[in-house]
Order: sequence, then C-alpha cells, then structure tokens
Amino acid sequence: MNTYLIKNATLVNEGQQKTADVLIKNGLIAKIGQNLSAPEAQEINAEGLYLLPGMIDDQVHFREPGLTHKADIFTESMAAVAGGITSFMEMPNTVPNTLTQELLADKYAIAAQSSLANYSFYMGASNDNIEEVLKTDPKQVCGIKVFMGSSTGNMLVDNEQTLENIFSKAPILVATHCEDEQTIRENMASFKAQYGDEITIDMHPLIRSAEACYKSSSLALELAKRYQTRLHILHISTAREVALFDASTPLKDKKITAEACVHHLWFNDQDYASKGNFIKWNPAVKTVADQAGILQGLLDNHIDVIATDHAPHTLDEKNQPYLQAPSGGPLVQHALPALLEMHLQGKISLEKIVEKTAHNLAICFDIEKRGYIREGYWADLVLVDLNDPFKVTPLNVFYKCGWSPFDGETFRASITHTFVSGNLAYYKGKFTTSETGKRLSFTR
Repeated sequence: MNTYLIKNATLVNEGQQKTADVLIKNGLIAKIGQNLSAPEAQEINAEGLYLLPGMIDDQVHFREPGLTHKADIFTESMAAVAGGITSFMEMPNTVPNTLTQELLADKYAIAAQSSLANYSFYMGASNDNIEEVLKTDPKQVCGIKVFMGSSTGNMLVDNEQTLENIFSKAPILVATHCEDEQTIRENMASFKAQYGDEITIDMHPLIRSAEACYKSSSLALELAKRYQTRLHILHISTAREVALFDASTPLKDKKITAEACVHHLWFNDQDYASKGNFIKWNPAVKTVADQAGILQGLLDNHIDVIATDHAPHTLDEKNQPYLQAPSGGPLVQHALPALLEMHLQGKISLEKIVEKTAHNLAICFDIEKRGYIREGYWADLVLVDLNDPFKVTPLNVFYKCGWSPFDGETFRASITHTFVSGNLAYYKGKFTTSETGKRLSFTR
C-alpha cells in the first residue's frame, strides 16, 4: 500500500478548519501536523483545497444480486468514490431479498471482490424471518432494515405482531422506511377513480402523502419508545415529521435518530414539471415548505445525518408513464457536490456538512475508526476544490444506468481525490481498481 503526504490542505474536521499536512501510511492516518516530511511518501500539494473525512452513506441500493441491468456493486461504488463517498451501507431489497444470513454473506463476498468503497449491508426483515434477523452480528452488520411501506418482494412488514417482535428483540439498530401503506392505497384508489390511468407525476406527493409519512413515522417512534429500540428513521420528507425528533440530547445518547436525503434537500414539487419521473422517489419529493423544514431540521439537529438513497433504474424504465415508472434515482456521484453547492449558496457550513455526512454516521452506527480526520483512524479522505466548476452530463456520469437527476446542473465544486482506507481510489476522473474497500466494523 502506498504512502501519501498531503501538504497544506485546509482540514474541515470536528467543527473547525485548519491548515495542516496529513501523512497516510499502511491505510491509516499516521500523522497530522505542520511541515511534515516523509521521503518515502508520494506528495500531494493540496494548497487551496479542502480535506474532508469521506462521506459515509447509510442508504444505497446497488442492485446486486438480481437487478444488475440497473447497477452493480462495482459500478456504483466507482460512482460513489468519484463523488467523495468512501463507505456505504446497502439495502436488502435486491433479488433475492436479503432475508437470510446466507444471502447476507453472499453480498459481503461480492463486495470483497468488487467494491472500490468500504461497505456494509443491512439484514432485511419480513413478516416471517424473525429467527434469521435475530442471528445478525452487531459488530459486523450495520443494521436491520424494515420497510413499513411498499417494497420489493416479501419485504413489506405490515403485521403488527411482527413489528412488535422486531422492535422488542432486535440486537442492533433498526432502520425504517416509513410510509403508511393503507393511506397510500386509499389515496391511489381515489386518484384512479378520478383520473383512471392518466395520473401524472405531479400527483405523486399527494398519493404518497405527507400524512402517510407522518402516520408511519409516529408508529415507529411509538414502538421504539415502548421497547427502547435503537431506531433510525430514513429519508424524512416532511416538515411535520421533523418535530417528532429530539434536538437537545447529544447524538451519542439518542436512541432514536433521523436521516435526510440529498434529493429532499435539493428538489421540491415545483421541479416535477421539468424533471418528471426522474425525481420520482419514495417517499416523494414534496413542497417548498417541506424542503425548507428538512434543511432547518438538519441545521438545528432534529435530523442527524445526510444520505443519498441512491436507487438507480434504467432510462427505459424511467421513461414509462407515471404509474409504470419505478421510484428511485442515482445520487452517489453528485451528493457531496450538491451539498458543497448548497454551502456556496450560503445554506449550510462546511463544518455542518462534515458533521452530517461523516462524524454523525460514525456516532450513529458506532463505526470503528472512521468518520474523522484523526491519527490512528482509517484514511477515508476527500480533497475538494471549491472553485472548479463542472456540468453534469450523461458523458461524465459513472452510474451503470447512464443518467443523473442533476443532468444539466453546473456545480461549482469538484472532488479531486478520494482515499479509501488509504488507497487513492479516485483522482480527477481516473480510478485505482486494483484495491478494494474494507468491510466496516462496529464497536457495539
């Protein structure tokens, strides 16, 4: 493994900025200081660049196994490191659904061979696999995923007894997708009665409504409080939900945490007119007021982390009429550039971005030796240039699906280097594919 010396970078870490050198050796941050020298090291002049801890994405769908016409672990981890994401946690709604320990182990084996980023995989819960769920190793697996709303295959958990079983017995963090299925079905029936098959994308946030989200999130919180479950609610999409979460308790002491996704921070329902199905997500992108409420919830610590919910589909799939087009879109390559653009717009500080994309993930999931720029920690690091604009086009996306919801957008900041466990995985459009990322471990 190569030794690197990053010189004169502006480190953004633990709530402050400072200029320093960073020595990377044997995959770890060996030394942080001024005027460091290391004759054996490959030197990188980082003057004028910002050094951040790599983004840790706690919610991606990389589609392998079973849906590899849309994406696979190699292609999407490549896009992730190009976007400054050094670690990901991948969801269980692949084909087959990850509902046994054996299927979970299969995904880890694939990643060990092909992932350019560090990785972990959620164990999936269904209405009938509680015994498998309870075998999950808290030190080796990021969490258990529960779909309390529409999902792929057998993964909708809508049985009250099953939910109580999971929440009362889970040995590990429970991450939930919260949309009330009954509310959505009733809304869909109402819209179909009125419009038949002519339902359009602008109706999506009315069908998958704010009420459906709030009702389901409230149930998850109620169960977690009853059983003292470690609960993490994914992709908060409404301003009303933000108020459900505690902003005053230090994160390390919270039993219930929440996530915001980049698309709910960037887009709102006015964008359906131009973006159509390319911003069709579940939960839906909602109003300008919801968008503002989510950002405020992040800034005041009601919401703890930022993720992508990267979930690619092919162009052909997305170009179908609203009712047939699947929900989800690719985001890992452009999440950090979008957040840096929000910083340049004056909406969020660099320190807050680092807190919500790296530090807080390490705290939330008890990740071992990652998420900070600290001596002795793994060198998961990203150098960014805040004055190097690029325009998103189909020619410069690395996603297997070949498109981005940010198509045509110009971002003012670029990722120049991404280090994954000390390996220079990405540098200005080029990748090092000879080294793979490492499996995340957890100090639980």
